[in-house]
This record gives sequence, structure tokens and C-alpha cells, in this order.
Amino acid sequence: MDYVDFILHIDRYLPAIIQDYGIYSYLLLFVVIFCETGLIVAPFLPGDSLLFAAGAFSATGALDVKILFIILSVAAIIGDSVNYWIGTLVGPEIFHKRKLPLINKEHLRKTEEFYEKHGGKTIILARFMPVIRTFAPFVAGIGKMSYSRFLEYNIIGGLLWNGLFIFGGYFFGNLPIVKDNFSLAILAIIVISFMPGIIEYVRHLHNKRKHAAHHHAHNK
Repeated sequence: MDYVDFILHIDRYLPAIIQDYGIYSYLLLFVVIFCETGLIVAPFLPGDSLLFAAGAFSATGALDVKILFIILSVAAIIGDSVNYWIGTLVGPEIFHKRKLPLINKEHLRKTEEFYEKHGGKTIILARFMPVIRTFAPFVAGIGKMSYSRFLEYNIIGGLLWNGLFIFGGYFFGNLPIVKDNFSLAILAIIVISFMPGIIEYVRHLHNKRKHAAHHHAHNK
């Protein structure tokens, strides 16, 4: 499967998945959300867009929105917890290796910087930021954040994330303007979800150039 096509055109794939697998569609969606949040090698999987699309299809009666919310919230919370414990057990050793098979060390570095800036609430904020969402619990595990504190943020973030996108899709996904331009709506969600990271990166570059210019002027 072309993952880019899958992410951008979930509306095309979900009907076939629901039709072919019926009640097992919940299990498939559970696995995708679990892997996207729980495995640092799978940040490319759809998150926000998948939740919105699933919520939209729930409004048609194809899925039960309450069951969907419960199952995918559990998937997100368990996924983050697994990721946390992986970080706790093997994170320090992996993080300090120069070559990391299947793992983007730059994503780890950026997540660590984000974590240092925002502290424990990173676990909540990261839910709404692709890629960082996948790496945040891993970094929390590396930093030896207490699990009880982590779990509190994890549950709050998981419920907020699923609630916003699933019920957002449920209530707004079938409005005529959205339904007629569903692929564009999904693309807009993906772009908007990446905006905080892009803004943070641009700000980082600006500060870096400003610091370099100041350093250059000081050395003259």
C-alpha cells in the first residue's frame, strides 16, 4: 500500500475496510493508532486524519462513535505507555548510538528539546503534533519521568486527542461542504497538525541566525 495515498485518501480506504472486516475494523483501527503512538519506527502512520475520518464514518452509522472513542483512546494510552517503557529500558543506549536503524535521531533530538521546554505537559501537547507525538513518550522514558505522573498526562492527552478528532469528524465530517471536499479536509487537518512543528522550527532557525549574527558582530 502507498502510505502517502493512504494518509491523504483515508476516505477511500475506510469504506472498503469497514465493508470487508465489519466489527474487526475496530481492531484494525486499534492496531494503527497503537503502532502510531507506541512504536518509534512508525511515526508515518496516520493519526489525526484517521481519527477524523473514522468519526465521520461513525455519523453514517458504519461505526459506533462511542465504541470507537473508547477503543481508540485505549489504543493511544496503551501505545504511549509501551513507548514510555521502551524508552526507559533501552532508550539511553539507543539514543547515544550514532547509527539508529529505522529511527530518525533528528526527530529524537527535536522531541528532547521540546520536552525540555514544556516539561511534563509535553505528553499532552505532543498528542496534537505528528512525529513528536510518537517520540514524546519514548523521550519521557529516557528522562526517567515517574510513570504515575506520565500516566496522568498520557490519559488526559489520549482522551483529548481522540475526543477532539473523533467527535470533530462525527459532527462536522458529514457537513455538505466537508463531505464534498473530504480529501481536501483531511489534507487541511494534516497541514494544520504539522504547523506547530513548522513554526517551532522556523523560530529555531531565526534564533540561530540571530545568535550567529550577534556572535559575528561581537567578534569584529
